[in-house]
Amino acid sequence: MPNIGPMEIGIVLVIVLIIFGPKRLPELGKSLGAGMKEFKESVTGSHEDDESGAKVVAAQPEPVAAAEPADAPVSARTRP
Repeated sequence: MPNIGPMEIGIVLVIVLIIFGPKRLPELGKSLGAGMKEFKESVTGSHEDDESGAKVVAAQPEPVAAAEPADAPVSARTRP
């Protein structure tokens, strides 16, 4: 199995630069770093949010609209 040398890494970087462009590379690096950090935290089980005492607020369920009465005849129901 061949080793990956500096020439191969350079070729890959040039191809990535051509595909994504210089303006988009910092965004890609930032999102890649955040993804790697999140993956590492999930694997190791350490979370900074838990240690800082931040409270996680659960989303409140939205009220459900009233359904049509079940005893109404089919012909009386409106169609969309």
